[in-house]
Amino acid sequence: MMTSLTTALSNFFFEYETPRQVLVKDKRVGVVCRLIQLVVLAYIIGWVFLYEKGYQTTDVAIGSVFTKMKGVGYTTVNDTKRVWDVADYVFPDQGDSSFVVMTNYIMTVGQTQDTCPELPGIYNCTSENDCKEGDYKRTGHGHMTGKCVMKTNTCEIHSWCPVENDLQIPDPPLLISAENYTLFIKNSITFPQFGYTRINLVEGVDNNYIRNCIYDQVKDPLCPIFKLGDIVKLSGFTFSQIAIEGGAIGILIDWICDFDWHARYCRPVYNFHGLYGADEAQTSIGYNFRHAKYYVEDKVEKRTLIKVFGIRIDVLFRGLARKFDIIPTLTAIGSGVGIFGVATVVCDLVLLYVLPKRDFYKNMKFKYTTMKEAEPVLQMNNTEKE
Repeated sequence: MMTSLTTALSNFFFEYETPRQVLVKDKRVGVVCRLIQLVVLAYIIGWVFLYEKGYQTTDVAIGSVFTKMKGVGYTTVNDTKRVWDVADYVFPDQGDSSFVVMTNYIMTVGQTQDTCPELPGIYNCTSENDCKEGDYKRTGHGHMTGKCVMKTNTCEIHSWCPVENDLQIPDPPLLISAENYTLFIKNSITFPQFGYTRINLVEGVDNNYIRNCIYDQVKDPLCPIFKLGDIVKLSGFTFSQIAIEGGAIGILIDWICDFDWHARYCRPVYNFHGLYGADEAQTSIGYNFRHAKYYVEDKVEKRTLIKVFGIRIDVLFRGLARKFDIIPTLTAIGSGVGIFGVATVVCDLVLLYVLPKRDFYKNMKFKYTTMKEAEPVLQMNNTEKE
């Protein structure tokens, strides 16, 4: 065993391998080699350079979004007519990239801090023993006073009274006219590495064009003005359904730019995605929140509470730019040349382990020798030189 180990160590330290080229005239091996090289070449040209743009460097955009809604709505509730403009139905104020457009509501007018009966189904009672003073529920509107209101069979609470009754949502939605509201989007992006700044009001989108255009995926894909009804439709919802209880929609502005060409070819593409809406399969459907307007009447603080059902819109942007750079180009070429070695490896395996004459090829490819065997040849060469 020691002899074998000594021999192995000796061979490791005192032997040297050098490549030997053998020209093999075999059609099968030649075809395999050329096919593999062709596949590698197609991969380098087709995938690395043409599809993945391996000769370019990339940059990610930074930027901002500004929005503005326009439109007027009218409602008639309990013979009361009301006009709604952008200051009434857009939350928060104009300009944010994320906002809500109210399409339906439940209004409770003239609430004051007082005691009143709770809604049925929350604090039901048959006697005052069922109404423990100071207790409250997460779904309730206030703290119990300890009294049971026999008229409603509910506990009396201290709250903003009268209590909001949101058990019945208006259907059809009160602000169905919101379908015709328009949204203006202004998006500016910058690619800091390349020093380019672009805005979605690209060449040809001037004031005259904006006054008359409405976004259309085919006819006017660059128009920055969108009808709310079209946004809902393009996101996969039906306006009459989502307007009842609300929902959420994402507008994604895609900037995919190649600055090897002129910057005017860098243009936005708008995509619309329904995030969630009036889907009965969801645990919590719709989108709503409460908004209050406070005022003082006869020295008493009052408020008008509005439960807002609306369409939440999130405007996002994504920018990716490319431009020629010698460093990634050389890297892609170098890696491609390295992959060509696969053809040699495969062909060697075929020669040495698959073909019937593999022993012959093995002897031709590998040459075993020692320095003692080489000494006569060296002496002969030295003699010839003298």
